[in-house]
Amino acid sequence: RVAVQTQGPPVSFVDKNGERTGFAIEVVKMMAQDMDVKVTFLDYDWKGLIPAVQSGKADFLAADMTPTAKRTLVLSFTEPYLYSDVVLYSKKAKPFKTWQDACMAGNSVGVVQGSSNVALLKQKCPEVTIKEFAGGGAAVAQAVAADRVDAGINDQASAAGYVIEYPDFHVLEGPLKRWPLSFATRPDEVHLLRWLDNYFMLIRNDGRLNQLADYWMRGPAWKADH
Repeated sequence: RVAVQTQGPPVSFVDKNGERTGFAIEVVKMMAQDMDVKVTFLDYDWKGLIPAVQSGKADFLAADMTPTAKRTLVLSFTEPYLYSDVVLYSKKAKPFKTWQDACMAGNSVGVVQGSSNVALLKQKCPEVTIKEFAGGGAAVAQAVAADRVDAGINDQASAAGYVIEYPDFHVLEGPLKRWPLSFATRPDEVHLLRWLDNYFMLIRNDGRLNQLADYWMRGPAWKADH
């Protein structure tokens, strides 16, 4: 039983064929196949992922989640499976070239509710108006498209996908930060945590993790297929 986001492409989403897919989904499917077990995906908004694991409804969460000091008080996180650059994106019509341009007073930036990027924006862009949106990165992109915010924040792969979906978007120059990304389980699930770390080691060594990361997390190639 794995907790995943409802709308978080390219990590977890339902594609144009009605199939749940994405980087985390395909990793977990591979896990289940290697273990010879059946996997059940449980859909949650971002803010519901941690409570789902804490309550025992899910065995672990599979997402692009950063193991912050606050989160590691309540869950145990795997060693990072990947590192992801965080960027800002906006409409091309906006007078922004770099992320610093969008962080001026009077501008607004949309962010996924409850994500690590909320604190990042408060640190890097203290003068900007921060607007949080439920519904994942897609909701933020829609807010940018509708001019409800001046820019959005997300990982590089997601932003690249939005640029394809919305041709009038562009990614602003420079990453704000590089986040480590991990899966997580309850603190008492010591063996499961060790198993997850071991599994990431195995698929990193045999090349399967890098193959999935290249397709899903390092560019927009997945967008044409899904």
